[in-house]
Amino acid sequence: MAIKLEKGQRINLEKSNGSKLVSICVGVNWGAIEKKGFFGAKKMEPVDLDASCATFDDKNNLLEAVYFGNLKSKNGSVRHSGDDVVGDTGGDDGLDNEVISVDLDRLDPATTKIAFVLNSFRGQDFKIIPFASIRIYEGTASRVNEVFATYDIANGPNFAGHVSMVMGVFYKKNGDWKFNAIGEPTADKDLKGTLNSVVKNYL
Repeated sequence: MAIKLEKGQRINLEKSNGSKLVSICVGVNWGAIEKKGFFGAKKMEPVDLDASCATFDDKNNLLEAVYFGNLKSKNGSVRHSGDDVVGDTGGDDGLDNEVISVDLDRLDPATTKIAFVLNSFRGQDFKIIPFASIRIYEGTASRVNEVFATYDIANGPNFAGHVSMVMGVFYKKNGDWKFNAIGEPTADKDLKGTLNSVVKNYL
C-alpha cells in the first residue's frame, strides 16, 4: 500500500517485496479551474503546472536540469514526459499530467542528489488548483507498476498563496537511494529561483 507522504518524511526506495527500486517516476496530476461564464455557463481556465528536476553532486553543484525546455538529461537517464499547459478539463482522470522518469542505474556517477520542484507557470495559486497531487512510483511515464508514495498538494493549507514548491529530494547514502519528502512552498516565481532555494535550504 502506498505511503501518504508527510512533510519532512524520509523513506527508503524499496518495493513491497523488499528489492530496491531502479526505475522511478515522479508524476504530477492536476485539473483546470472551473469558472462561471456568461449566463452561468461553465468555463474552464487552463492551468500550467511545471514539474522539473535537477541533479547535483556531493558538493551541491548543479549538474543538469530537466524541465519542459529540456526534456531529457544528456545520457537519457532522466526524462520528462512533456509540457501540459492545460490540466484535466473534464475532472480527475486519474492520470498524471506530467511525469519525470529516472533510471537510477544510468545516472551520471557524479550525481548524489536529485531535487524535484513544481512551479505554477501562469502564477495561479496552488490553493485554487483542483486535485493537485504528486505520486512516486516504479514504472514508466505510460505504465505504473507499483505506487509507493503519494503527496496531496490540493488539501495542504501551507501551499495557499504560493506558486512554487520543493516536492522532495532523492539522495544517495551509503550506496542506497532514499527520498526526503520536503513538501515546502517557496516564495519564488520561477524555476531558476526555486532551484536557488533548493541549493540554499534543502540539500
